[in-house]
Parts: sequence; C-alpha cells; structure tokens
Amino acid sequence: MFVTFEGLDGAGKSTQINRLVQKLKEQGMKVLVTREPGGTLGGQQIREWLLNPDADWTPIAEAYLYAASRAQLVETVIRPALQKGEIVICDRYVDASIAYQGAGLGLGERRVAVLNELAVQDVRPDLTFLFDLPVTDSRHRIVQGREGQQLDRIEKRTTEYFERVRRSFLAIAAAEPHRVVILDARQNRETLEQEIWLTIEKYLT
Repeated sequence: MFVTFEGLDGAGKSTQINRLVQKLKEQGMKVLVTREPGGTLGGQQIREWLLNPDADWTPIAEAYLYAASRAQLVETVIRPALQKGEIVICDRYVDASIAYQGAGLGLGERRVAVLNELAVQDVRPDLTFLFDLPVTDSRHRIVQGREGQQLDRIEKRTTEYFERVRRSFLAIAAAEPHRVVILDARQNRETLEQEIWLTIEKYLT
C-alpha cells in the first residue's frame, strides 16, 4: 500500500505522518516513511539545491530537479519496499509538482504530469491525504515555525502563488475522489488523526 500526504506547508502533514506510522507499527505492520524531495542521498542534495534561498532555478529546471529526485526515490526506495509488502508513506509526491510547478509557476499542470510519468512509471499512490488550509493560515504557521529564521526559496513566494497551488490541489482531489481524501487542516490534531485512521482502516480490511 502506497500512501501520500499533500498540502501547503504548515498544514500539519509531518505530525500526522508520525502519528500514523506509530499506529501502524503498533499493529505489527512494516512501514517505510520517506519524503520529497529527499529520501535518498542524491535526493537530499537536490532538496538543498531547490530550497536554497540564493538559488535561481528557472521554472522548468525546478520541475526537472523534482522529477529527478522522484525518479531516484521510486527506483531505489519506494518500489523495492512495495515489492516486499511494506506500507510506504511519502510526504509529497507527483501531485505536489503538478500544483507547485505546474499551477504555481505556470508551467501547465498537464505538462508537469507528463514529465513525471517517466519519473514514476507505474508507481502511483493508492491513497492520498490532502491537508487543505487557507493560504493565510499556512503563511502564519510557517512564519511562527521559523522563529525568526530565514524562509527557504519556496516559502518566500507570493500569496498569489500559493493560492494557485491550493486551487490546483483541490482540482486534483475533485478529479480523483477515489484516491484523494480532503482533510480540513484547521481541525485539531486528534480529530485529524482519527479521520486518517478511519480511512486507512478501510484499506487494510
């Protein structure tokens, strides 16, 4: 089973991933957790390049870097784990590129989707949790979490950019309701945890 978590920064994905992993392990299940970009040595290097506030990547170069990190992660980490019967949980995947580069940067959502088809081949999530959060709330949480530290290259983008990203995520969810579960990220942590677990249980039974 392959599960992805998507949404704007500050929505609480990391917290809920940790809680879900703990519950699954308590049930005796083998779980692999990874993230994008990252999850491999090369992917982590790409992550640092992409988030460096001083970097000046063009939109298409950024899209290719995300796809390169994803291709490496799929072939060396995700696919082998799935073949062994493990549950794989990934913090961001193709939907993020479609939203952030396709819609946010104006490359075109279909164009970015096609680019990533080669990167992931047949490895697609069975279930995606979309943490939906108003952009103003996301920005507030990010600034609070940084505690005066410098924002990264993506976080520094405009409110209008993140509005496009959010709309794209919601459009993906509307187009694929069988896969994408929308969660109101303004809810408290316990409520979100319960909603996620109730959904996961349906897939495990």
